[in-house]
Amino acid sequence: MLAIDIGGTGSRARLVRPGGEPAEFAGPRPAVEAHGTTVPEVVAALIDRALAALAGAPADTESAPAGTESAQTDLAGAPAGRPRIAAVGIGSTGVPSLVADPGALAASLAERAGAPVALAADAVTAHLGALGGAPGIVVAAGTGVVVLGTDLAEQWVRVDGWGHLLGDRGGGARIGMAGLRAAMRAFDGVDAAGLALLAAARAHFGEPEAWPALLYPRADRAGLLAAFTADVARVADAGDACAAAILADAGAELAASAGAAARPGIHPRVALTGGIAAIPQVCAAFDVSLPARLTRVAAAGDPLDGALELARRTAAGSIAARPALVWAAG
Repeated sequence: MLAIDIGGTGSRARLVRPGGEPAEFAGPRPAVEAHGTTVPEVVAALIDRALAALAGAPADTESAPAGTESAQTDLAGAPAGRPRIAAVGIGSTGVPSLVADPGALAASLAERAGAPVALAADAVTAHLGALGGAPGIVVAAGTGVVVLGTDLAEQWVRVDGWGHLLGDRGGGARIGMAGLRAAMRAFDGVDAAGLALLAAARAHFGEPEAWPALLYPRADRAGLLAAFTADVARVADAGDACAAAILADAGAELAASAGAAARPGIHPRVALTGGIAAIPQVCAAFDVSLPARLTRVAAAGDPLDGALELARRTAAGSIAARPALVWAAG
């Protein structure tokens, strides 16, 4: 089984072989360019690395560039008995909104892997990983934010997932952006509350005059902003009120999105998952702000675990396409 998780700050794959230790390897973060997202290229490269690992090459060796079919051809034409991929489960940011034809992408990836593929919005694999296939609400907060509430039957409610310019409320990119805005206000002499964040941002990004040129042209701007989240949390830990307020606002935004996904008939359990869930100040604000009708539960696993479960269900033939959430091929 091959599981792939594509997030705003990077990508991961896990290759699980019967009787063997799982092989895990990381890939780059996707970028958003004029033509759309580079998610297809990132996924293709991770599939190639998995195929190379099965063919005997080390899993941590870079595969041929996307578009090279050698690994696939070798595997597809291999004698009976050579290990091959049974199914691929992929959860990715940007699929519903930035990939022009996710169904066609799923089909091309299935051909590349020589195996059935389920390509899902990252909300789906986050849900599978956090609640283990049970109904309820999952708030996936990393670089971006997407929330999925479902009864696993008729109701599938997605909230947010609109990217850091229009949404991703409470996510890493928005936290990093808020930290930099407070830092710039302090630099301009408008509000001294952000002085500690200004010092942290100088250490991270250099002098403020250079920030526009550093950030505005970057295709991976969301990931670059999200990388500053750890600095905001560190400054908040040191007692800075401005940084603490940014994290508290993020937790409240995440709780509001969870409440928006809580429709009648959807179990009121809520799991918070993703890198932002590791920040205590955000979690504390989330718990305080969560609507009383909802109950927070611990996440059972992460989105990569969910992608593996998606692969298992694909291999078992129990995955069906669902518009705007899951595309199956092969």
